[in-house]
Amino acid sequence: MKLGSLKEGGRDGTLIVVSRDLKHAVRAAGVAATLQQALEDWSNTAPRLNALSESLNAGDADGVFELDFGALAAPLPRAYEFVDGSAYLPHVERVRRARGAEVPESFYTDPLMYQATSAGFLGPRDPVRVVSEDYGIDLEAEIVVVTDDVPMAVTPEQAAAHIQLIGLVNDVSLRNLIPAELAKGFGFLQSKPRSALSPVFVTPDELGDAWRANKVHLPLLTHINGEWFGAPEAGVDMQFDFSQLVAHAARTRPLSAGAIVGSGTIANQDTSKGASCFAEKRTVETLRDGKPSTPFMKFGDVVRIEMANSDGSLIFGAIEQRIEQQPLP
Repeated sequence: MKLGSLKEGGRDGTLIVVSRDLKHAVRAAGVAATLQQALEDWSNTAPRLNALSESLNAGDADGVFELDFGALAAPLPRAYEFVDGSAYLPHVERVRRARGAEVPESFYTDPLMYQATSAGFLGPRDPVRVVSEDYGIDLEAEIVVVTDDVPMAVTPEQAAAHIQLIGLVNDVSLRNLIPAELAKGFGFLQSKPRSALSPVFVTPDELGDAWRANKVHLPLLTHINGEWFGAPEAGVDMQFDFSQLVAHAARTRPLSAGAIVGSGTIANQDTSKGASCFAEKRTVETLRDGKPSTPFMKFGDVVRIEMANSDGSLIFGAIEQRIEQQPLP
């Protein structure tokens, strides 16, 4: 099934069930008011939401309306936790090689991960507002999974059973602020503003054979201003699958229902597949030419991120956002 949230009913939105073709939806008020509420009682709400989904797709649900992507909030407008990994080592290896550094051996056995901003997510058509282009505005096209309650110290095999939903994220980065923050030795803060989530999250069965070994085996397509930017294969070169990422996050603490776990920027060894962020593209240029030639994003630029089934139909809908200047208060 496919689930989304309308921009109504307060900060956490109103939960809706969306048709497989992303054309129609129905409110899930009789089951749960919000997606967060549904996830906190998932064993009871999931079967009822699935029944509503089947009815919607069969054409006999009550209260059906046409889906307006502009009316959608993020499926989880805010979450208790968002932890983002860096599971695609070709990206890490290239970035470090471009600055003359080696990849520590631990990176191949222990995932990179940081605590990201979760107090609010942008909707799929909301603009990305930044004070200055000098910050180095970048997108990061990624996949995320959403869990139910995950106990502390689960194994990856156990963690796999707690992955309930899958979606996309534009994990916005302000690249020119990152070096000074990391130099302090205390991680990201100002360089990682709010991210945007795909129009819908889906249950793993919606992906069919593309969901296997706890990875999504499909390309993630990005366009900038209508031009192809990249379509790396998400199931290729992923050093740590989502069960390993969830288990890593839960090693010393339980994860609350609705926790979002990100894959990190999708990247392949094969650079002909393009990139999922400007930092990756600039790194490839640096390794090839000695310096980057592609600038970061400017005000007015539009980014579009999507993933399609083998028949060309979109799975999650598209994140489509314009970069805009944030006026000072």
